[in-house]
Formats: sequence, C-alpha cells, structure tokens
Amino acid sequence: MSRGARALVICPDIRGQFHDLAAEARLEEACGLALAIGIVVADAIILPVRNVKPGTLFGAGQVEAIANRCTLEEAELVIVDGALSPIQQRNLEDRLKRKVIDRTGLILEIFGERAATAEGRLQVELAHLDYQQSRLVRSWTHLERQRGGFGFLGGPGETQIEADRRMIRQRMARLRKELESVRRTRALHRERRGRAPWPVIALVGYTNAGKSTLFNRLTGAEVMAEDLLFATLDPTMRAISLPGVEKAILSDTVGFISDLPTQLVAAFRATLEEVTGADLILHVRDIANPSSAAQKAQVLEVLADLGVTDAESGEGAIPILEVWNKLDLLPARQAAEIRDVAEGDPMVEAISAISGEGIEHLLARLGELLTQSARVHEFVLPASEGKRIAWLHAHGDVLEEADAGTGPDGPLRRLAVRLNPKELGQFETL
Repeated sequence: MSRGARALVICPDIRGQFHDLAAEARLEEACGLALAIGIVVADAIILPVRNVKPGTLFGAGQVEAIANRCTLEEAELVIVDGALSPIQQRNLEDRLKRKVIDRTGLILEIFGERAATAEGRLQVELAHLDYQQSRLVRSWTHLERQRGGFGFLGGPGETQIEADRRMIRQRMARLRKELESVRRTRALHRERRGRAPWPVIALVGYTNAGKSTLFNRLTGAEVMAEDLLFATLDPTMRAISLPGVEKAILSDTVGFISDLPTQLVAAFRATLEEVTGADLILHVRDIANPSSAAQKAQVLEVLADLGVTDAESGEGAIPILEVWNKLDLLPARQAAEIRDVAEGDPMVEAISAISGEGIEHLLARLGELLTQSARVHEFVLPASEGKRIAWLHAHGDVLEEADAGTGPDGPLRRLAVRLNPKELGQFETL
C-alpha cells in the first residue's frame, strides 16, 4: 500500500450490529486512519447492509455501485471500516479489480509505520503475522487443480499453504520469546521506578485527544504530536517538576480506539501495562469532539480490562483526573460552559494544550493530588546516619530539624518530615 494512493473509504452500517460511535463518526475516524498513513481519501460513504453476504459482505448491487464509484473517483484502493473475512476480502478484490483492506489491516499498516522501539516493532510484527496467518486461504488452489488426485495427501497448493503457515508459526513463536524477554526487562524497570522516590503520572486517552501535545507542553519534549490518529505508539517518559513535588515521571501512551483489532489488543497489552504502575492517571479527552462521551466509555473499558478500574463503578485504586482538552476549538460560549462544569468537579481540569490555557492550574492540581496522602512523621536518628538524613531532605518536606540529645551511638537529630506512604515505605527500606 503506497503513500498517496487514492482510496474509497466505506463504513458498512450493518443492521442489528451495535457500535459505541454513530456511523458518521466511524466514517470520519476511518478517514482519519487513512490520512494518518498518507492515503488520499477520494471519497467516503456509509453503506447500509441489511443482510450480510458471507462471500462479499455487501450485496451484488452494492458491489457494482462500489466498482462504479471507484472508477469515477479514480480510486485504486478500497478501505472497509469493519472486519472482512479472508474470503470476503479475496472476493471483493476479484470483483472490484482493486486492493481491498479492512480496518484491522489499515491499523496494522499505521502501527507498522509508527512503531519506533524494539518492543513496538516486535508487537506490530507479531500482530501482523497473526492477521496474515488467517489470510492464507485458497491462495494456491490453481496448483491443486493442475495436479488432481483425491486431496487427502494434499496437493502442492496445500503443501505451500502448510509451509507458509509453519514458517509464520515458527516466526511467531520466536517473536513471543523475544517479547517475553522485553516484558521482563520492562517489569524490572517498573519495579526499579517503584522503588525510586518519584511518582509516575500516566497520560491515557482516545487517539488524537491531544496527549502528546500536552506531554510536550508539560515536559518541553518534542514527541511527535500531529493532528493524526496514532501519532504516538511507543511509551515515552520524561521528568517534570510540580508544586510541592520536586520530580515526577510523566508517561505518554498509545491512544485508545473503538473496535481495536483483537491481535493488537493482545500485542499492545505490555505497552499499556505502564498505566497499571502509575500513581495518578490523566485521562485526556478531546472535549470539542461530538463523540467525546463515547470515546470516554472506550477508554474506561480498556482500563477495566487492564484491571486499573472496576468495570461497573469505573473506580479503582489509582486516582483518575480528567483533562478536558481543546478548549481553543470551541465557540466562546460553549468553552465558558465547559470551564464552569470543570470548576465544579475536583477531578476535572479544562485546558488547551495548544494555547496553554489552564496549564498552570493543572500543574497545581497535579501537585495537590500527589501530595494529599502525605503525613508528618517524626524521626529521631543518630547524626552519624548522614545518608538517611540526606535522603529525607532530598525526598521529603522537612518541616523541622533539631538536636535531640545524645544516644548510645552519639549525638541525635530529631526531624519532622512530611512524606506520602510510598516515600515512607522507601525510607523504611534504607
């Protein structure tokens, strides 16, 4: 699939099939996916499907209409925003005389192009092979017809399919081993960060909600942040300072999306596991998007799958602060209403990551949330334990320090220090 290819994007609206997003929103999202990989959208249509045809998905008249539309728009590619079976894809290509890809194939193409880290590339290749494996259907039947025979020994066509499948299975097994090794390394890094004194803030949200723009605004980094779906695929981490918090780690994650292909849900689980070790989750929402509520539901569903929140209540052990982004795209009156609603909810902040509106208030709120569980603890330590006393000064808020007489090991120091439970646990292990 080449960049600049002209494509007809089709959203099948299948009767009786439920989706979180309306057909119009799904079509717009499919066009966004196509644009994200440099495809030119020649035309985009919603096609109602009363009865799914096992061989082509669409009825014969609709297939003919699609072919005519492709000719009219000079489209060399057809993108179907839904899942096509291998047979349906093959039959549509035969009848339309054009390359046909479904939603899964399109998302895999984007992920394949964007993955930057070793883990990201391994995950994409594994998902791609899983998808490809299911497409090895009747690809070689012309060879079987040449041979004839009863078929129970398998003609050369069957042998070729089996050889391809075996190669794919072997490659997938190797990739899973490599991924397991990468995951173990990532788990060790997470464990090390858990022992470190710095809290972790994870950015989550629907794709294109503005997470990377906010990440760049807060950290001064230059992570790819464009008006594209899936601009970020690999987790990125940077240190930031907050009011009352000397240092925190901010983690940007892959964007969520409705109807994510099952191959990718499994493959990208490790990437999203970063969220499970966070002290605070920032759920960034594109508040200017008419589908914002449906997108929120998708994100909460994925967080529940990860065990971060309860599926029914939507609550969990990790606090979630909603960040209503893209105020700059709203009319003045609507933006004012959004600000009023946000001011009345302590777990909502209204901002524009592009203009910087609300960022100072957001930083202050992050500092409050990360320090609200802190308590004042009193320690009496030998003055000779300089390392532990220095740790308290570096990682806690020392409110008072004074001489406390002399103990068996020499002079003592009394310190009153504000620490959160995580910092207290770390101090006790020193």
